[in-house]
Amino acid sequence: MYCEKCKNLFDDSEIRCPACSSKKIRKPQIEDDCFLVEKEVLWGEMLADVLTQNKIPFFYKKALGAGLAAYIGPLLERYSFYVPYSQFSAAQNIVDELFSSFEDTTFPIQ
Repeated sequence: MYCEKCKNLFDDSEIRCPACSSKKIRKPQIEDDCFLVEKEVLWGEMLADVLTQNKIPFFYKKALGAGLAAYIGPLLERYSFYVPYSQFSAAQNIVDELFSSFEDTTFPIQ
């Protein structure tokens, strides 16, 4: 299912969006922009570059906005990425491939 409010995709068994509790849900349509992932600035810039290289259209929204990010520091900013439903699977594969190696990495304690 697709949430019209937050653009989240989720399981058909839900009657409300699990992310925002909205009842404005429906089956996704090919032209719908879908929430992909939220990443910190550094990882977000890398993801934007990889999506561009793979010709996957996207847009992102900044969580803090320019004013607050300038005040507290741009490195604390987070990007929420959105892709068309028609490209969601390919984009999700890129996210999984790109970031799975970072999640599994453990650093030895010295």
